[in-house]
Amino acid sequence: MRQEELEKKAAELDRRERELQTHGAAGRKNNWPPLPEKFPVGPCFYHDIAVDIPVEFQKTVKIMYNLWMFHAGTLFVNMFGCLAWFIVDASRGVDFGLAMLWFLLFTPCSFICWYRPLYGAFRSDSSFRFFVFFFIYICQFGVHVLQAIGITGWGTCGWIAALTGLNTSIPVGIIMLLIAALFTALAVGSLIMFKKVHALYRTTGASFEKAQQEFATGVMSNKTVQTAAANAAANAATNAARGAFKAHP
Repeated sequence: MRQEELEKKAAELDRRERELQTHGAAGRKNNWPPLPEKFPVGPCFYHDIAVDIPVEFQKTVKIMYNLWMFHAGTLFVNMFGCLAWFIVDASRGVDFGLAMLWFLLFTPCSFICWYRPLYGAFRSDSSFRFFVFFFIYICQFGVHVLQAIGITGWGTCGWIAALTGLNTSIPVGIIMLLIAALFTALAVGSLIMFKKVHALYRTTGASFEKAQQEFATGVMSNKTVQTAAANAAANAATNAARGAFKAHP
């Protein structure tokens, strides 16, 4: 059984090496988000699950990517749900404004703060990135729960807000109930995938000790940290020399 696992990993490494050779340096150019060539801003990340992620983890990463898109889509329709609520109830302007803010803020932040660490963790078997993902994603799950609850004045069409909207307009209330169902599905899906990723994490050999080592190595290899350390050492040596000179005129 052990030999089969080693052979499978060796085959996977060979496959990924061939993929990288096929794509070459040009293939590693940033390709996400997929923007038109004439767009003034170019893609910010390289994203290719088939190339970067080992085969046994590709399905999980694809599901998480789809979950992120579902999250962005839910925030988008939530914005229109709050707009409909604002149209029938002029006192709900704050909810509509916050809905726009959540869409503009949480869509890119969720991609950068929890999806990219997860992608990088499976790509490079990084314990530190796994811990970053777990810490941020559990916070994200809490946000999903609050969004599903839908406290009025918080900019989400959750259950409480939807039931409140029904008292003003039945059609708008129904739309808000559907959005509340989307937030609920998002919260449930997030919890299920959190458990799944944690189970896979335990099979990768990652650990808190490795995360600490990776963090320490990353900090010490950072040029800014190296420059600061060199300057501190130089200042300490200069002060020591001045002290010795004063002590021995």
